[in-house]
Amino acid sequence: MATIGTFTSTENGFTGTVKTLNLNAKARIVRVENPSEKGPHFRIYAAGAVEVGAAWQKHSEQTGRDYLSVKLDDPSFPASIYATLTEVEGETELQLIWSRPNRD
Repeated sequence: MATIGTFTSTENGFTGTVKTLNLNAKARIVRVENPSEKGPHFRIYAAGAVEVGAAWQKHSEQTGRDYLSVKLDDPSFPASIYATLTEVEGETELQLIWSRPNRD
């Protein structure tokens, strides 16, 4: 696991940055007004209005915390990036933590 971004809460979502070896972008995570049953709760935008991902609101039974399950994707990426946006103890900003999907 690696922290690939930091975000702060806004009125309708979050703002922050996503940083990897190949990516350094300001991003906005914007709440979807009327999400469908299985659709994302948030859309993710970089460089102003370029949509680069989506996020689903989740709750961890293990920790009792809410978090966002994030999927970032763009034609320039070799594969989708999966991450979790969550509070981390001792940090003031929310952390975007990358995780490699399990390949069984």
